[in-house]
Amino acid sequence: MVAFEGVTKHFGEGETAFTALDGVDMAVGRGAITGIIGRSGAGKSTLIRLVNGLEKASSGRVTVDGTEVGGLSDTGLRGLRREVGMIFQHFNLLSSRTAFDNIALPLEIAGLDRAAIAAKVGPLLDLVGLGDKAERYPSELSGGQKQRVGIARALATSPKLLLSDEATSALDPETTQSILALLKRINAELGLTVLLITHEMEVVKTIATDVAVIDRGRIVEQGRTFDIFTAPKHETTRSLLASTLGTSLPEWLRGGLKAEAAAGDRILVRLTFFGATAFQPLTARLVAEIGTDVNILAGAIEEIAGEPFGTLVVAYPAAPEVLARADRFYAETGLATEVLGYVA
Repeated sequence: MVAFEGVTKHFGEGETAFTALDGVDMAVGRGAITGIIGRSGAGKSTLIRLVNGLEKASSGRVTVDGTEVGGLSDTGLRGLRREVGMIFQHFNLLSSRTAFDNIALPLEIAGLDRAAIAAKVGPLLDLVGLGDKAERYPSELSGGQKQRVGIARALATSPKLLLSDEATSALDPETTQSILALLKRINAELGLTVLLITHEMEVVKTIATDVAVIDRGRIVEQGRTFDIFTAPKHETTRSLLASTLGTSLPEWLRGGLKAEAAAGDRILVRLTFFGATAFQPLTARLVAEIGTDVNILAGAIEEIAGEPFGTLVVAYPAAPEVLARADRFYAETGLATEVLGYVA
């Protein structure tokens, strides 16, 4: 649905020049929910603004459903924007208009008459769960309700692509989950492609089928959300996900970790359960294999893009014969492991 090919974007000139995007290559699959994650200033917002022509690439190509955005006239851009809906962090509703009239605005601009607008807006209000709030003004709505109006407005022109610019970062966790569930349902029922940018890893983990990681204007890692979250390869990705996967060690334990083992030390290993290993009783089998002197220090069960994923941090003696039995067990079962270090 969307393709970035060698896209670069510069702002300013001379000594004040700044490169926001640097040779971006990325594809957004049709019907997918693709998340773009990165730190503040990494280039996320610039990237998404290129899709609907709010910014123009300095070089390279951005195409939406086969149409090159940079080559469109003003008339062509207006046509593109009817096919690309957008929802915003701070809702961007008009305070003088009711929920109904905010949703109706793009249809009025498109020239529809009042009857056609009513026939379109009513079902949209029902879709986002606001059928009884049509005549309410933004000041009378909660943050979640305002965002639902924003989503309905973005869907008014029946777009094929929905852009989300930090759409949940101004909401509380419970409201965020309800908005994500709505976006997921819209994606499934309408077959709408969704491209979202966020700094909230939980958002991507919950809703995105695919993810791209951007750092200093470059895409450093991309792929299926489950694959990226369970086996991040780039240091930026690992840093962004460090607090997300639920097995961080307490400070007193981290402070005592050593890179090399001494006599009598214990090894700390992170075990990762997914795919074929997700539902097997491997912890009990590990204890049976290497002995009962095993401590469980941290653990979590997650769901990433709808797939089960679990992690467990265990400690056991770093004696050569114990390590050999453990390594043999890991090889036989296909259990993914990572040595975190050694403690006295």
